[in-house]
Amino acid sequence: MVEWMRTVIEAAGALGVAALMFLENLFPPIPSELVMPLAGYVVQVQGGGALGLAATILGGVVGSVAGAALWYWVGLRIGAERLKRFARRHGRWLTLTPGDVDRADAWFDRHGGWAVLLGRLVPTVRTFVSVPAGVAGMRLWPFLALTTAGSTVWVSLLAGAGWALGREYDAVSAWLDPVATAVLAAIVAIYLYRVATFRRTVRRQDAADRTED
Repeated sequence: MVEWMRTVIEAAGALGVAALMFLENLFPPIPSELVMPLAGYVVQVQGGGALGLAATILGGVVGSVAGAALWYWVGLRIGAERLKRFARRHGRWLTLTPGDVDRADAWFDRHGGWAVLLGRLVPTVRTFVSVPAGVAGMRLWPFLALTTAGSTVWVSLLAGAGWALGREYDAVSAWLDPVATAVLAAIVAIYLYRVATFRRTVRRQDAADRTED
């Protein structure tokens, strides 16, 4: 998958980065923690310069915000309870459980609107924190502003790390590809484990909810 992502980035540039970052919100095995460093690295190796890096970051932010806006719309139009019912029945391939919805909702309740900004910097929360923002009826423009700010910080840090690494590629190439492959393999393994244990996890969460009641 690393080679596939690199091919997309090399072929489509910032638009490819935007597409991958949008898909990150829908398909867990495509993580921003790999997409953006890889994009920054590709720009450096191709000699894209600062302008190329800026375009790459912009593409990453646009894709990230678009994905967040999709989940905001889901929360706004569908609501938390209907989303939880959907997650219980069909959330296996998104590895989205009713408990994930509850955790995102609790995060939003604790931090209010700032949860949208802070949540974009937290890997386990960043995808679904947009849902309770929609459920709560948070106004669109503040949501987009805070999402864009958080996404810009996250994307810039990751792309900058890849950019810096690109300059030292010859020195690290012997271990870079195996490490990237190992990280991706771990992510895919976790994803497959969550898919395989989805029903068990939902049953455990339901049992815990009944106990609390």
